[in-house]
Amino acid sequence: MTDRWLSVEQIAAYLGVSKDTIYAWREKKCLPAHRVGRFWKFKTDEVDDWVRSGSAAEGDAHD
Repeated sequence: MTDRWLSVEQIAAYLGVSKDTIYAWREKKCLPAHRVGRFWKFKTDEVDDWVRSGSAAEGDAHD
C-alpha cells in the first residue's frame, strides 16, 4: 500500500522543501497534518490535494 504515513523529514523530501518550511506551512498555511504522540505525520494524498488547491502559494490569504 502506497498511502502510508510520512514523517516531517519524509514529507519535506517528497515536496523538495526544508523541515522548517513544513512546520511553517503546518502552522500558517494549514498544511494537513496529524499528531501521533509527539510526532507529526502526513498522508501524501492529503498533501497533494492541499498543494493542488494553491494553498502553498506565496502570498496566500492564510498568511
